[in-house]
Amino acid sequence: MKPQFYLVPRDVLSSHLSRHHTLPNFGTAWHYHPELELHYIVRGEGVRFVGDNVSNFDSGELLLLGENLPHMWRCNEKYFRRDPKVTAEAIVVQFLPDFLGQDFLSKPESTAILNLYDKAKAGLVITGETREKLIVLMRQSVKATGLKRVVMILNMLEILSESDDMQVISEKSSYQSSKEEADRLNKVYTYTLTNYKRELTLEEIASVANLSVTSFCRYFKMMTKKTFHDFLIEIRISHAQRMLIEDSSITAEAICFECGFNNRSNFFGHFKRITGLTPLEYKRKCHF
Repeated sequence: MKPQFYLVPRDVLSSHLSRHHTLPNFGTAWHYHPELELHYIVRGEGVRFVGDNVSNFDSGELLLLGENLPHMWRCNEKYFRRDPKVTAEAIVVQFLPDFLGQDFLSKPESTAILNLYDKAKAGLVITGETREKLIVLMRQSVKATGLKRVVMILNMLEILSESDDMQVISEKSSYQSSKEEADRLNKVYTYTLTNYKRELTLEEIASVANLSVTSFCRYFKMMTKKTFHDFLIEIRISHAQRMLIEDSSITAEAICFECGFNNRSNFFGHFKRITGLTPLEYKRKCHF
């Protein structure tokens, strides 16, 4: 997948950015940037896209994303209803790999940081004690300026480079894309996320991309390494997982049709293939 380039709006006199923002939602732009990003979800839930991975996200999640790794947090539908009482909140720290200069990265002491940068190219979920330490520093860095913030980012990198409290998210992947390609794929992604609950034909989605069906299938597979059908199934199963987590009383049959599947056996088969569990097993695991 080739996303659009995003220009991180930091001060031209600064090599890094720390911000705490509250928004109606996290947007719908599938994007990448050369800065590494620590992203802490203070409040919000939905589906996140990182590289080739599609997963649910929830309040409390902390990720480290490597340079040029495509990503997007798509909040649940309630965040798009313009309800002032429903907002998404996050703390984000972004910095260039060489924010202290190439000379710094060439020092022997920086080997661990370079190794961390390499791991981050696949995206990392940060957990455990490491997560707790980083959240404290990220909150402090929002109010810090100048050298104090630089020192805090170094402290974050030191903690991360010495930690095993992390899980890989996707395959290593970075992109450089044209605006035309990014706009076309963003239209396809946005349209799919808006209409996944109903039947989507190839003719319909190809028209969104302004391509013939044959050209669209070839184009989408080339860009994403998967068919559109597989992508649509991943979206539907991800939302089914979310519904099972949020409501222990809802039945698998109800979720089946709510997420766009037209029969139980089809839904159960895809759910087991993707999650390794039946919907009932997944519900029991989440509400244990």
